[in-house]
Amino acid sequence: MPLQRGPKLPYTVVAGATPWARRWVVASAKLTGSVFSPEPPQLYTSFQAILDEHPAYAVIVVNAPIGFADRVDEGFRRCDREARALLGRRAITIGRSPTRATVSEQGNASNDRLDAITATRLPMMIEVAAEMSSYRQRQVYGGHPELSFYFLNRERPLLYSKTHAMGRDERRDVLVERVTGIEKITDADVAPTKHLLDAAALLFSARRIFLRSAERLPMEAEWDSEGLRMELVY
Repeated sequence: MPLQRGPKLPYTVVAGATPWARRWVVASAKLTGSVFSPEPPQLYTSFQAILDEHPAYAVIVVNAPIGFADRVDEGFRRCDREARALLGRRAITIGRSPTRATVSEQGNASNDRLDAITATRLPMMIEVAAEMSSYRQRQVYGGHPELSFYFLNRERPLLYSKTHAMGRDERRDVLVERVTGIEKITDADVAPTKHLLDAAALLFSARRIFLRSAERLPMEAEWDSEGLRMELVY
């Protein structure tokens, strides 16, 4: 957990973060015992700003890979392959991650065979990678909204893409059914609805991590050359 900054508070704050147009959409909630109270979503201009928040987030689940393979010929990371197997029709949402060289040296990713969405988000991934260390993995966890929704939907893949109204309605319905007060996030007007839904789902996973009930892919830890766990947590 992060170092305590400032006075001890009667609650803990957890968060889910997802990129949007070179900014971060962050959904957070206060945890007091068994009471989970979502807060209005916020926009951050950098991942560092999220880490510097006061009071500090006890858990952050970020929609970005943490831990990277050294070579592109290794294909998907093991956690990515296992996530794709779980998600069935939604497996397409789990793309290849960039290699360690690309994020560490901000090198040319053309050989990484990234899909278009991952390539667009590469600067945000590099930003997260620059802040990560093995110690930081006590606070920051790599996740994916579709995995969070998979659990929220009672371990069933969703039916529709979030790019369509049916998909956005499906996601909101699942969240509202499972998380009291989540409308404070899903119905806000600070970012496109699809990103608010993603952040809200990741927030639910952050709660599960804090309560030590989250699932990890893979179950047996896999480490990269920098000593970071290559995993997805939901």
